[in-house]
Amino acid sequence: MRVLLVAATAAALAPPALKTARRTIATNAAVDFVPEKARPLSVAIAGGGVGGLTTALTLLKAGHDVTIYEKTQAFARFGGPIQFASNALSTLKAIDEKLFARVMDAFTFTGTRRCGIKDGLRSNGEFRMSKVADPKFLIDKNTPSDWFVSFPLKECADFFQLPYTGVVNRPDLQEILLDECRALKDDFIQNGVAVESYDDSAEEGVKVQLTDGTTKTHDLLVGADGIWSQIRAQMYNEGPVRGTSKDGKVKQGCPYSGYTVFAGEAVLPLNDYYDVGYNVYIGPQRYFVKSDVGDGRVQWYAFCALPAGSAKAGDSWDEGSTSADQGRSVVDYIKGLHEGWSDEIFQILDQTPAESVEQRDLYDRWPEFTRSWAKGRVVLLGDAVHPMMPNLGQGGCQAIEDAYELGKHLSAAGTYDRGLDRASVEKALQDFYKDRMPRVAGVSLLSRLASDLIINAFDTPWNPWGDGLGTSWKSYLTFFWKPVLQYLIFPAQFLFLYSYHPSGPMGDLPKKLEEDWRKRHKEESEAAFAKAAQGGDRFDAASRLGSFFQASEEPVTSR
Repeated sequence: MRVLLVAATAAALAPPALKTARRTIATNAAVDFVPEKARPLSVAIAGGGVGGLTTALTLLKAGHDVTIYEKTQAFARFGGPIQFASNALSTLKAIDEKLFARVMDAFTFTGTRRCGIKDGLRSNGEFRMSKVADPKFLIDKNTPSDWFVSFPLKECADFFQLPYTGVVNRPDLQEILLDECRALKDDFIQNGVAVESYDDSAEEGVKVQLTDGTTKTHDLLVGADGIWSQIRAQMYNEGPVRGTSKDGKVKQGCPYSGYTVFAGEAVLPLNDYYDVGYNVYIGPQRYFVKSDVGDGRVQWYAFCALPAGSAKAGDSWDEGSTSADQGRSVVDYIKGLHEGWSDEIFQILDQTPAESVEQRDLYDRWPEFTRSWAKGRVVLLGDAVHPMMPNLGQGGCQAIEDAYELGKHLSAAGTYDRGLDRASVEKALQDFYKDRMPRVAGVSLLSRLASDLIINAFDTPWNPWGDGLGTSWKSYLTFFWKPVLQYLIFPAQFLFLYSYHPSGPMGDLPKKLEEDWRKRHKEESEAAFAKAAQGGDRFDAASRLGSFFQASEEPVTSR
């Protein structure tokens, strides 16, 4: 009787998931201790970016004991907008309803408005909402042909009854994730210390060597430390982090994609600000993307086929510098790269403060078809194992899917009452890799293909009215691609992306969320435009939230 009373008292003070386990043990075994196998897993996560934080929340909610090791010293509101497509929003809702609701409160929808590709040379500077791929332009030269194709984002989201694609400021997202994690474990993140190496040979757990000289032992190590991952370098024996090949084309197993990207931001009331979510201007050897990111801000990216190391602007995450060092010349340089392009692009660039511009050479990896993401009790996820080109905006989305699936596989491997021993953990990690690899490989290849097609296979499309543009063989090919892209390839692509939706259909909720947002968006944007018109800063470094790029070591965060 005394034994059962002690066990029951301990169970009353335990987390819910562990209470069930201890009640079962007390009733069936009549013991006054909790066996080792019945305790929650001790999980170490290397890296506190979006993927690491989402994984932490998922595993904390499952009752595991999670610790993130993050090399940055303290929280800073840092990082630009991150795109979340419908599949990522569905996954967030499946992970945690409160998390989803808070993200929606900070969200800017783009997928409910026109998104697509415009002719970078023929758009006339009016930001007009002409019909997409209107065949009348073949017989009527006054019919605009500036819009090339439109992305069926809304239609595909409606097909699955999912929230629409949009953006959220990375610092807002990180703060939300931090708050939700701290509600479950106040000291879950250790700042100012990173995982330097690990040893998985000991039976008692993975020994994690930290940069402060200490060693910790955990049941499981998750490498979520970005494209220049220390965990991946050791697992795949890649050599030093950021180690570069002799020809400079490969860095730590990641080949240079062939593209460098400039990014910037401005506050300006474009004529299509409320009608267009985002659009891509295509032209010879480059493309230019602009997007509404909320609060009157227009974010842009200029993707150019240039050699690695042709830096004209700083990268605040990698180099600790910004384009303020180069001054206005960096904007002039980008304008020079787009000579002859649409006035719409120049209107944006002319209103872009030089200090907002950054540049990054883009590296990615081929999907790991033959090497597992896991070895023993160590597993990789997110950019640490499948970085991808940003064309589909799926990098962060796939990291969130990883977090959800990892939690699901660990939960399926064993419950608290029968425990998770070494063998079950290792099998869960291998099953996680096998289940995730096909989808992630498909998304990664599609992301890379989008760049290669636009740069190498597309050009200014042919026009029958002899305007002197679009006369190469690529131009004719681009012209004939129009209906194939519009009615076959893009619908299939987005249906594939959104086919992963663990929340299930959400009924009328997506439309209600968008309706509520639209009212706020109008008010907030008009206020920003009014401030700018009265001489307010076009670019406020404090409010812009730092770099646009998803950092290789995303800076996160402690207060």
